[in-house]
Amino acid sequence: MAARLMGYVSASNTPTIVSPIPATGTIDFLVIAGGGGGGATDGVSYFGGGGGAGGYRNSVSGESQGGNGTLDSPITLHTNFNYAVVVGAGGDAQASGNDSRFNTILSTGGGRGGGITGSAGASGGSGGGGRGTGGAGGAGTSNQGFAGGNGAGSAVAGGGGGAGAAGSGANAGNGLSSSITGSAVTRGGGGAGANTGSAGSGGGGASATAGTVNTGGGGGGDPNTGAGPKGGGSGVVILRYNDTFTITFGAGLTGTESSASGGYKRATITAGSGNVSWA
Repeated sequence: MAARLMGYVSASNTPTIVSPIPATGTIDFLVIAGGGGGGATDGVSYFGGGGGAGGYRNSVSGESQGGNGTLDSPITLHTNFNYAVVVGAGGDAQASGNDSRFNTILSTGGGRGGGITGSAGASGGSGGGGRGTGGAGGAGTSNQGFAGGNGAGSAVAGGGGGAGAAGSGANAGNGLSSSITGSAVTRGGGGAGANTGSAGSGGGGASATAGTVNTGGGGGGDPNTGAGPKGGGSGVVILRYNDTFTITFGAGLTGTESSASGGYKRATITAGSGNVSWA
């Protein structure tokens, strides 16, 4: 009687089964990049343009996204999974701001104001204001912010903000309000062009005044008085999630988690680069 061969599966051919990470909730977010710094004067007649606000990205229903864009969708929350976070620093005087990130959501740093480094403002989340005749405002990024204003004659223009383009002359664009933390706060205002412009609401700097930290506000331009142009405000990443979860901030991040309120907890991350996770 012929022997019957017994079949087997080689260990090298055995498939590895990976259990999917369960989807356990959603994360709403507000991700704002660092604001751009104001532009410098040429020491004669052309004052510095205002810096643009950092890019403004939001997923909170009923609120607004930068640049009149469509709201982003919330991110799926998986427990025991690392999500990358970067909080962009504000740009120094005459420098654009740095990008902020949460997972796949990237907010672009605000553009620097026009100045010695060039009469045009730089592009960014919101664009920097131009300087003097032919000084075009920097372009804003779609769904993040508006362009800076255009310079005219010897005048300069303010930087763009999250809620609108720079206004007439040196006035800067305003920021946007969000209640992701449980109370309404306006952030993402542009910096004023020196020397008579108004700063944008929401952290934008007035003439020779820095943008406010953790708002992404643009810095004010140089009024040629020795005060010099000022830098933009740093950005911020704010996360809202069901109060049954607790966040862990990885090394390199500065953040706090609120107590439960209204069914949510909120994490506010004010500096650094690293990972967060939930349990």
